[in-house]
This record gives sequence, C-alpha cells and structure tokens, in this order.
Amino acid sequence: MPTPNPLQNLINQLCPNGVEFKELGEVILSLKTGLNPRKNFVLNSPNAKNYYITVRELSGFNVNFLEKTDRVDDEALKLINNRSNLEAGDVLFSGTGTIGRTALVRETPKNWNIKEGVYVIKPDSNVLNSGFLLYYLNSANAKDIYEKKIVGSPVASIPMSDLKKLKIPIPPLAVQQEIVRILDSFIELESELESELEARKKQYDWHFNLLMQNNNYKEYKLSDLCTIQSGGTPSKAEPIYWENGTINWLGSTVCKNQKTVTEITAKITEEGLKKSSAKLQKKDTTLIALVGATIGKVAFLPFEASINQNMSALYPLDLNELNPSYLYYICRSKYSLFTDLANEKFAMANLSFVKNLKVNLPPLLEQERIVAILDKFDALVNNISIGLPAELKARRQQYEYYRNELLSFEETVK
Repeated sequence: MPTPNPLQNLINQLCPNGVEFKELGEVILSLKTGLNPRKNFVLNSPNAKNYYITVRELSGFNVNFLEKTDRVDDEALKLINNRSNLEAGDVLFSGTGTIGRTALVRETPKNWNIKEGVYVIKPDSNVLNSGFLLYYLNSANAKDIYEKKIVGSPVASIPMSDLKKLKIPIPPLAVQQEIVRILDSFIELESELESELEARKKQYDWHFNLLMQNNNYKEYKLSDLCTIQSGGTPSKAEPIYWENGTINWLGSTVCKNQKTVTEITAKITEEGLKKSSAKLQKKDTTLIALVGATIGKVAFLPFEASINQNMSALYPLDLNELNPSYLYYICRSKYSLFTDLANEKFAMANLSFVKNLKVNLPPLLEQERIVAILDKFDALVNNISIGLPAELKARRQQYEYYRNELLSFEETVK
C-alpha cells in the first residue's frame, strides 16, 4: 500500500534523505518508575480511594481503570507522585512482567499513579512527540530491538539503562505529528467499532434472556429430549492413536458460549477412536464443558468431531420435536447453574447433572423463530468471518500494517 500523499509530501520536503536515529535517552527528559507497595504502603486499605496502575491497566493507548484495579490512600499516592512525577504527555511502558504494554498520560493525574515496573518516559517535546513515541514503542521495529534486551526469570524485565539505549528515528516534528494524526484516526475507528460491538452484545443478551423465558410451555428433563454422552482421550502413550490422525478431537476449551467452533484441539486416528471412550459426534451437536474454568460454557459443532471426557455432547432424540440449534440455546441459558456448582472450589459437573436439567419446550415453529433471531445476533457479535468481529479484526490489521510502514525510516548516512 502506498504511503498517504500528505505525509509523503512532508517527508519529501523535510527529510528526503532519511532521518537521524538517536538513543531514547538523548530525546527524553527522564525515565522513572513507581513504588513497590510491599516496601512503602498497603494496597486496598479502608481509606484507599486512588487508583494504583499496573500493567493490566495499560491498554496500548490509554490507561483503563478497571473494577479490579488496586487502590491506595492519599498518603501512598503522595509518595508515588514524589517519585514518578506523572504529567500530561508522559508515555507509560511496562518494563517488567508483560513487557511492552503502553499508555499515554492524557491529563496530569489527580487520583492515580503507577507501580514499580511501569516506566514513565518524559519525551523532550522540542524534538519528540509523545504520540509518536507511543506508536513507535508498539511497532514491530522497536519490539524487535528491545525484546532482545529482556532479562530475568521467572519475572522478566528490561533494565532502564537498556531501554534508554533504544535507537529511534527522529523525523521533523511536523512529520511526527502527521503520522500521529493518521494512526489516531485508525484507533478512533477501532474504538468506535469496539463500542458498537459492546452495544450489540448487550442487545443480544437482552433478546436472549427474553426469548428463552418460555415458562408457559411443558417442562422436560434434558434426558427426555436428547442423547447425552461424554467423550474420552486416547492414551498419549500410544503413538498409533495420534500420529497422522484424521479425526477431529476437541478439548473443553472450544466451549466459548458462541455458536461455532473455531479451533480443533488435535487429530486422532481410527484406532484411537476405537480403543478409547472418545466418540464421534454428529454435526450440529451441542457441547457443554463440565470441568474447570470453562464449566457450563457451550459450543455447537459445525462438523463431525470426537470430544474428551471433560465435555458432554447433546443431540435431539427427535428432530421433529427439538431443533438442534434451539437445544444449543437452551443449554447456553443454563450457564449460571453450572457456575453455581463451583462454590469457590474446583468446578465440576457430571452427566447426571446435565440429564436432570429442566427445560420448557415450545412448539417446533416457535423454536425455529427464536433460533433465526438469535443466530443473527450470534453471527454479528461472535463470528470472526462476518459481522463486527470480522470488521474489527480487519481494522486492527490495517492499523498494524500502517503503523509498521509509517514508522519505518531510512537512517541518514553521515
């Protein structure tokens, strides 16, 4: 793709022969970090009302305040402020743990500050635009360099002294500003799509809850309406069960409460299927995870597949009585019953629990009407090939392409 013309014109005018590269330490005023709570203060005390920012709150562009964000009291906030001195225009960079997450400080903070390991980079505004630095640190070019400087195990970090040595292009400020303007427009569009997707998800949930309230119809146990069975795992000690396998085999992580399966866990052989309790399930079978973090989540098979023992597979006994897609939505509506089993312990359900779940069954035509409505919503908010997720993915790829292209410069030969 060609570089946008206004930017190319600026480059041709202001730096036709390349740009100078400088070490980060030469074009910033300071590089600092926050304070470690274990040595200086207590988190989440009764009087703590100020936010304490860690890597999880760095979105890449902004600081996101979350419900689970830690808090500090006024005294602790003052201690951190004295060390980090956060101001508008500072760039935050996670230098420990998940290295490379960034955010731009848009306004001088009044009720938040950062932990130790989140670095505060203060660009010299006479030579370096804050937004330009933010985008450059996220670029493939920068990551290829600074990731080689990461040290430490099990907690990885990049020393401040090494980060200061990161060489970055310093085009004229007008060029930096135009690059920031272009990339900001991509982020703004992406943000709009994310907001639209979130709104559609809420709309989907509202319709889902309304349409699944079928209490006026006859009640059945799931075992009265469908076959219910679990799967199995061929022995990993027998290569003949796995090598050159052609049969789809799925683990419970495919259950994501969305009406599709987007990944195949592994492939097994005919011998592996015969010599284990794994069973081949029909297309349009509903899967329910029975164990662990995914308990109660469902999936809908778009192809034949075998499953492991941590899932149940459900298929209608009579297609003239129960629509397979409606069965999927019935099972999804029971999610909270599964999560209630956990009770702060390891979550586990069994086939007996699934078989005894009670459901109300409307006539087939009503099932089909409900399925038609919910399928449209599910595709809109979950399908990565169509709908908003596909558009959002395309925009992110477009942004990443332009970011890497726009931040690639020829270095001036001295």
